[in-house]
Amino acid sequence: MGTAMATGSPALISGILPTPEATQAKRVSAAISALLPTPILGDLAEVEALFDRTLAPHRLRFGPLIDHLRHYRGKRLRPILLLLAAKTVGKVTPAHHTLAAAMEMIHTATLVHDDVLDEAQIRRHENTFNAVWGNKVSILLGDLLFTHAFHLTSTVDLRACQITGEVTNRVCAGELRQMTERGNFELTEADYFDIIDGKTAALTECCGRLGALYAGAGDEAANRLANYGRWLGWAFQIADDVLDLIGDEETAGKTLGTDLAQQKLTLPVIHCLNRLPPLEAAQLRDALRRGDDNLGPRVLAALEKTQSVAYAKRQAEERAIAAKQALDGLPRNECRILLEAIADWSVRRSQ
Repeated sequence: MGTAMATGSPALISGILPTPEATQAKRVSAAISALLPTPILGDLAEVEALFDRTLAPHRLRFGPLIDHLRHYRGKRLRPILLLLAAKTVGKVTPAHHTLAAAMEMIHTATLVHDDVLDEAQIRRHENTFNAVWGNKVSILLGDLLFTHAFHLTSTVDLRACQITGEVTNRVCAGELRQMTERGNFELTEADYFDIIDGKTAALTECCGRLGALYAGAGDEAANRLANYGRWLGWAFQIADDVLDLIGDEETAGKTLGTDLAQQKLTLPVIHCLNRLPPLEAAQLRDALRRGDDNLGPRVLAALEKTQSVAYAKRQAEERAIAAKQALDGLPRNECRILLEAIADWSVRRSQ
């Protein structure tokens, strides 16, 4: 395996950020890993155990499938956000464990389905479900995870069901919008932001809101943590889309370059097409439409010419800053500081 686009400028394909920033990203990530055990390690372990207990009845018939799910459970970002949101404004309760497990199931279901849609072969350095069991089994497994997530929220209360139902509607609508826009080489930045607001930011926004509400926080604090989650989701997805273009597959641990292969325009490419001279932009659109063999190096050269990767990184950084600013007015305790660190990490990671 190699880079998303195997040939091109070394500066572009070395990682999501140049070396000094990449080094800082590792420090931020290490800092998060070091701090997490203190406030929420026990709670996170309970979420993991609940996730496993919920799916345990399926092990007899579908043992290899259930076992393979461990490869899809990497960062645990969403349960971590939910638990940190709760402890920023109050205490973690059993309802938080249940809701965090449900959010992780929803996220995992979207990953399983995404790999089918993207025809991806690798996820977290392992074969995807669709690579091993095919698309039909993968789709049904994702559906199973969705239904278990809804069942879990039903054990909390009606409000939890309503919030979860609303967020999954937004997530699915965002994914559907992205699929229906495939091959639309006139996609605007506003269109792109609308897509990622649904497919990614909706769930992180929900985690902030649920964490606050079930810790007894009022609407103002819940809205602040929801806004933090929303802006974090935007920052994370923009960074992810940059990584898909210029990242290293070995480092990222998943198939890269799928957006261009699927003719899905993301922020760097949209900006590039808007900044190129009209004739060059038209020629690049034609190449994207045809899927030319030398498309990777050609896109990388165009991105470098228009400084579109740098532009996308700035957009991600601005959303990360907005996420931290959304926390203003909340107690400045250990968990809030961790949320701020996660916002920084979200745009300085290489996987």
